[in-house]
Amino acid sequence: MSDYVNVAVDAMGGDHAPEEIVRGAVEAVNVDSRVKVFLVGRKGPVEEELKKYSYPQAQVEVVNAEEVIDMAEPPVMAIRRKKDSSIVKALNLVREGVCDAYVSAGSTGATLVGGQVIVGRIKGVERPPLAPLIPTENGVALLIDCGANVDARPSHLVQFAKMGSVYMEHVVGVKNPRVAIVNIGAEEEKGNSLVKETFPLLKNCPEINFTGSIEARDIPAGGADVIVCEAFTGNVILKLYEGVGAVMMKKIKGGMMSSLRSKIGALLVKPALKQTLKAFDTKEYGGAPLLGLKGLVVKTHGSSGSVEIKNSVLQCIAFKEQNINEKIKEKITLED
Repeated sequence: MSDYVNVAVDAMGGDHAPEEIVRGAVEAVNVDSRVKVFLVGRKGPVEEELKKYSYPQAQVEVVNAEEVIDMAEPPVMAIRRKKDSSIVKALNLVREGVCDAYVSAGSTGATLVGGQVIVGRIKGVERPPLAPLIPTENGVALLIDCGANVDARPSHLVQFAKMGSVYMEHVVGVKNPRVAIVNIGAEEEKGNSLVKETFPLLKNCPEINFTGSIEARDIPAGGADVIVCEAFTGNVILKLYEGVGAVMMKKIKGGMMSSLRSKIGALLVKPALKQTLKAFDTKEYGGAPLLGLKGLVVKTHGSSGSVEIKNSVLQCIAFKEQNINEKIKEKITLED
């Protein structure tokens, strides 16, 4: 096996495939010599896209897959029937050890099902959660879970907290990350039955730095590093986050173009403002890893462009180099 971090990329997944997927993959290998991308999809269209770019040939390989799993297809049936699909073949590369990670902007359901059925869970992991990084005033926080487990149990949330702590410490570099559970108030007795049952378990878990409850309004201010919740709540938080961020950027840009004075002012503050807005752009943080599997599975938005794909590929490097799966395994084993 090579010294590269090998990443299988679903070249046919997403609204802008294969153009933006191929472009993002090329951008990733052009900025980092440690990664090799396996573009999995229809060979003809993928190779046509590759002809547009210059890149180190040794860091890109095309794997042919003639079928495509559409967003609307039932995930379980699609995974079983479409063995020659880009999703199934890419996930098989991870299962077989050819690749260390998988990245897709395609069907979320097929990626979640395929991740568990094909790649498989780490022994002891009850449910793998989707965990995107979201921007905060102090940097980023990990929102876990945002879409994989809408009917989670307290034991699942405790594992989410442990896996999230490992990811934040060893991939993002946050020492002793603060863990909080999403709630409707700061008091311990507040919340629904799931939160009330989970709170004391997190409080008495020595492997994490639990700081208590966190209200949604305190998440953007950086009130915690690992935000624990079940997928329904997490998905609502994520989508609201993205929606408000997009509207704010639009309003700020509109306001700056509203008069001659504002346009002059915009020229003066443009460099600083651009950097600030970039920090709150979710595209800059790659995709959401599905933690707790035997290999890394990363899901990006269906509308992802090259920036998201590039950053999703690059985030796989730290995951591999920091041996995150072994660290997660050690944390979960402590429960036995």
